[in-house]
Amino acid sequence: MMAYRSKMYTALQKIRKDKEAEPTEFEENVAQALFDLENTNQELKSDLKDLFINSALQIDISGSKKAVVIHVPYRLRKSFRKIHPRLVRELEKKFSGKEVVLVATRRIVRPPKKGSAVQRPRSRTLTAVHEAILEDVVYPAEIVGKRVRYRLDGSKIIKIFLDPKAKNDTENKLEAFAGVYRKLSGKDVVFDFPAKDARFW
Repeated sequence: MMAYRSKMYTALQKIRKDKEAEPTEFEENVAQALFDLENTNQELKSDLKDLFINSALQIDISGSKKAVVIHVPYRLRKSFRKIHPRLVRELEKKFSGKEVVLVATRRIVRPPKKGSAVQRPRSRTLTAVHEAILEDVVYPAEIVGKRVRYRLDGSKIIKIFLDPKAKNDTENKLEAFAGVYRKLSGKDVVFDFPAKDARFW
């Protein structure tokens, strides 16, 4: 029992939550997975050494399909991106083939009060944060176009086109991408690849 606690304590160094909140059982499992990879995977060992996450959750996509969303510190996002394909591949093995999505932790700042001299950075606006989350969700695929369609009831659906070069690696993840983005932003999006010679405006 002591050995397990000691191991778990070490693994918990891989997660640092806001205001020193206690991690959930699922977050502990993700931290343990990262810790195990750092100690057993020679390819990822040195890159993972200084990396940690902020939070993790499991979400339902459709039917019995689930995805794992891992929030990583904004300042470490470039380091995580460096190992993104390898890390995601290994984590998906550990979580029984569930799609794994890494998203940088960002904060939305409310608009300043009327007459206030305080200026809000554009990167902290709701629109900018949602756009950045969208880019994180589909990474390493790149977004090459967007179209907005309005339904008869006035609601809108956003169609996001991804670079066809990433089709082989991402085609089976599109449903998971849409489910994760809906959970994080509240917006409905559909992901697709553009037809040849498609134009966007």
